[in-house]
This record gives sequence, C-alpha cells and structure tokens, in this order.
Amino acid sequence: MQLSPLQSRLAASVIASCLLVLLYLALFSPQFALAAELDIIPTAYDAAVLAYEGGDEVETSSLVDLTSPKYDPEFALFDRSIIGRAADNVVTLGDNQLERSNLAPGVTMTYVFLASSVSSREAEDSVELRRSLDDTEESPVGGSEDEDEYATSSPELERRQQATKTLWISANTCEQPWPVSPAQTTIEPPQLTLYVSTSADNTSPGPLANANSQKTTAFTQGAVMFNVPIDQDIYFSVSAPNVSSENFDTTKQYNFILVASTDQYYYSYDTKADDGLIWVDSDARAALLQTNYLNNASDEVISSLPYVMFAHNQDDVMINGMRNSYCGLSSHAQIRNLDDGSSGQVTMGLKKSGEKNLTRQEFYVTGLNASSNYIGILARAPVASTQKRQDDNSSIGGGIVFQPTTFDTKPDGACTFIFNLTLCDETQYAVPGNAQKFPNGTALAAFYENYTQTMWSNFDKVLQQVPCETSSTAKYSLARDCDDCKTAYKNWLCSVAVPRCEDFSTPDREFLQMRNIAAPFPNGTTVNQTLLDNYGHLKAYTSSRNPMIDQEVEPGPYKELLPCESLCYELVQSCPASMGFTCPRPSSEFGFNTSYGQQIDGSLSCNYPGSAHFLGGASTLSVTYSGFAALIGMFFVLML
Repeated sequence: MQLSPLQSRLAASVIASCLLVLLYLALFSPQFALAAELDIIPTAYDAAVLAYEGGDEVETSSLVDLTSPKYDPEFALFDRSIIGRAADNVVTLGDNQLERSNLAPGVTMTYVFLASSVSSREAEDSVELRRSLDDTEESPVGGSEDEDEYATSSPELERRQQATKTLWISANTCEQPWPVSPAQTTIEPPQLTLYVSTSADNTSPGPLANANSQKTTAFTQGAVMFNVPIDQDIYFSVSAPNVSSENFDTTKQYNFILVASTDQYYYSYDTKADDGLIWVDSDARAALLQTNYLNNASDEVISSLPYVMFAHNQDDVMINGMRNSYCGLSSHAQIRNLDDGSSGQVTMGLKKSGEKNLTRQEFYVTGLNASSNYIGILARAPVASTQKRQDDNSSIGGGIVFQPTTFDTKPDGACTFIFNLTLCDETQYAVPGNAQKFPNGTALAAFYENYTQTMWSNFDKVLQQVPCETSSTAKYSLARDCDDCKTAYKNWLCSVAVPRCEDFSTPDREFLQMRNIAAPFPNGTTVNQTLLDNYGHLKAYTSSRNPMIDQEVEPGPYKELLPCESLCYELVQSCPASMGFTCPRPSSEFGFNTSYGQQIDGSLSCNYPGSAHFLGGASTLSVTYSGFAALIGMFFVLML
C-alpha cells in the first residue's frame, strides 16, 4: 500500500520518537520510587535510669509510655528552631545553662530540654572525632579505602554513639520568704517542688497535671537533684507553694537557680553525716575545723584548696530551709566567702599531719561570739567551664554541700586557742592563757613554743650521751632505738607541757582536772569556797601541771583535759632506763587520776597529738605530776 506524503511524515516522526526513548533509557537508566504505607512499629523504652552516686534507681515502669502514633520529626543535624518550637510559655534550657528566676508563692514555671540539642552536638563531636582519626590513623595494608573507613574503630567514638545520655537536673534556692517574727517562728519556709515529665502529652508538668504522667521531687533544705535518660524531650517545672501570711512575708518571692546538664549534677548535697568537717577545738572567739584526709599517700600532692566553709549561729534562722543550698549559703550564711572572692572571717590552708604525713584542709574561723553554738558546713563550689568538650581537663558542675558539723565557743575566761607551733606541730587547741598579758593567740603560742624548745634541747643533750649508733649488743634495746625515743618524748612533752584547756564552768567529767583553783578569775572573783575547802590543800588542784604557766601566764582557774596514759607508757618503753622515766600506777588516787586520762571510744576523753572532737584514727600515746617535776629537775641539774 502506497502511503501518502502526510502519512509518510507521521510514520517517520513516530519511529524517530521511539528511537529517542530507547536511546534515553539505555544511556541514563533513571530510578523510580515506590511509596507505600507501612505499619507503625513502636520502639520499646527499656533504658535504665542512672542514679546519682549509687542511689536508688528511678523506676521506669511508673513513667508514661514514650511511644506515640503521631509523627514527631527528629533530625540530628537540624535545630528545633527549624523543625518545631516548644510552647510559648515554656523556657528552653541548654546544656549546663544556669537559669536564675524569681517565683512568687503559688506560681509554677515550666522548662524543656530538647533531645535534638544533644543529638546535634553528638553528631558534631562524631564528625570532629572521625576527622581526627582519619588524620592520625593509617589504613591497613591491602585493604580498600572504603573498607578502611568502616574498619577504623575508636572506643571513644563507640561510647559516644552507643551510650545512653542522662540529663542531670539540679536546683538551689537562693531566696525564700522570711519569717515575720524570726524570734517567735520556728517553722521553716515551705520548700519548692520539681516536676519532671518525659511524655509529649504532658508538656506542662506541675501540681495541676496528671500525677501518673510525671515525677515529683520536693526540695530538701533548698536543694533538689533528679536524673532521667534523654530519649526524647524532657519537660520539667519548678513550683512554689502557697505561703502563710501569718508566719512569713508573702511579698518576698522565691529565687532559685536551675541547671540541666549532660555531664553531672551542677549542684548536689551529701546525706552522709561523717563526710563533713571535724571540729578540732575553739576558745571564746575562734575555732579550728578540718577535713578528713584528702589523699591516701604522702607523695600525692594537693596543691589547691578544694573546699570552702560556711558557719552560722544556730540561734539565727536565716539559713533554715537552705542548708543544702550552695547558693543560699553563699548569700545568707553569717560566715562565708565575700563577694570580692576573699574568705572573710575564715583562714584556709593545707596541712600535713599524722603518722603517714597525709594532707588535710583546715579552716580557722574568727569573729565568733562567746558561749555560742554554731554549725559549720563544708562545701565544694561548682565549676562553670567554658573549655571545649574535647578537652579532657574540662570540668563542669560538681558542686556539693556536706552535712553540718556542730561546734561551740567557750566563755570569756582562761582558755586561748593556739596553733602553728614548730616543735609541737600537732598542738592545735585551747591552752591556759591570760588576755591581759597575752592579748592574742600568737603571743601566747610564742611562750609555749619557747618553753617546749628549751625542754627539747635539754632532752636532746641527755640523749646524746646514749650510744645510739652502735652494734646491736651495745644498744639499750633491740626493740626500740633513739628515733623511737625522740618521737615518744615529743608526743609526751607537747601534751603535758602544753595542757589542753577547758573553761572552769565546763561540767565535771572523768579525766577533766581542776587546776589553779586558788588563783582569782580575770574579773577578780574566786572559785566556790566549798571547792577551796575540799581541794585547797592539794597541789594538783591549786597549781598548773607546768609551773611556768602559773609564773608567766597567770591564767586563773581552769580545767585540764588530761593527757592519755599511753603517752607515758610509750615514753618509758621507748627511751633508755637510765633517763629515769616512770609512770604512775592507776591505783594511785592522787598520782594517776590527776595526771593521766584514758581513751574512751567515741569521745574526746583524753589529750594526745592531733586530737579533735572525734575518735582519732592515729595511734595515740598517752610522766606523773611528780614525774614531770622530776624530769625538770634532772634537766636543771644537767644545766648546772
């Protein structure tokens, strides 16, 4: 059949079009997509909730179901500001961001921590870490470039990719409604409350929300801690309670600092009663407190002061309800660090002591009131670091407040606190003094320093006559040597020649000996006549153990905490018999009982080097009243 010219042109066009389509499919091979609706597979929420320092775990079973059938986009490399925003009345918190807010009674403030912020930062960290690995690690021989990329492994990278992140939420109360009449109101201000929700159905947790969809934690003495896994956005609120206008000033708002951190608690507090301060001793105006040992070996160097201290009179109510709050104590404790960074009335320092020469931090507090009861609170300030997260030396948060330690001051009288002696370097307590002749502890310490140095010099002259560096058959003992004798004599001398003083008004107890009762008090009065009638004829009561104290210091009546008996026994066992040291027998009523005490577990019952108001861990040592005088006489004869 013959085609017409028009039909021929049409056929040629169709054939050409088909050839072009075949050529396109052969050269470019385009991909086509198929869209299909799939069933939703819920993700099981089984991540364990970490607890702070071994505390109780937060039960995940009581949390609401975190899965939801609705689509909620989460893209690691995109910020929430692009794919969605929190509600207008919710404050978005960043990692380690300090949020300080005022809160009126009865008001709740809500916050949100976005899970996408952690995912985004982890992605950036992984890229930086992968780049550093690519720059430093070589590819295995014989492997392809693609294989090397996936074969390269780093424990740090795996930890960041696999570990479940935890959000550590902490807050401190800085201000609170004050009592209308502090002298009459013993009730503490009501505490704030923290509400936490990980449910998308409860984005405003608080006192009016469903209790089954949130966790509730009340502040404890102005502080709160809560941790939760970061599997999705976390909403939390701080709510202020209603306050009675009869007892508190309701115009005074709460003020608090809230921090959410992926590193650790920014603020925390310790509930263990034995981890805080140790009260060493005090006089009428000052006190010395110290920490436990900061290291386990003497070669472990402690170069900086790790702690600060707060002190407050127990009769004052200004810190009641905020004793666990670092922010509250920093603002309202009577004795605290000043705004200029100085320690104010507290002098801090590090000191090595004890048999192992370990390090403690000490706090010498001045400006106290006489005959008063105080609490001392040890704390470590939180650290706000601006270093990069890749820096292993960076430190964020870590603030902690320990439980209070009670201590008291003596009445104005015969006892003055001294420390920093050279020979008796572990003598840190109140000693017999006289404010008119020795107006401060430094001057009084110089008197005792000079006296003990003189006694030590005399002892050393006697010991030099003993063959210390000789054969074993010529030594005075196979069990002890001259170094042991020096140590034992030093411990005995510092406890006997520098007596530990208690005010004469202190109630009588075992091993607390009255001294110098025949002398008048600094104000001119005298002791009860009945005491003079009963003990006025006994030298152990009418004079000091060390005669130089009555001659030079003239302290007036006081009570001495007797040295431990083991000091004397250790001296006799460690030194040559030719030196004539002897100890009284416990059966001698006016020999042992007025010269030495015995150590009773759990109390400061006798004096020894390094003693404090706790049961010391160091070994304690513990010569009669007449023996001390005999020793002085021996040195006097030697000097003639």
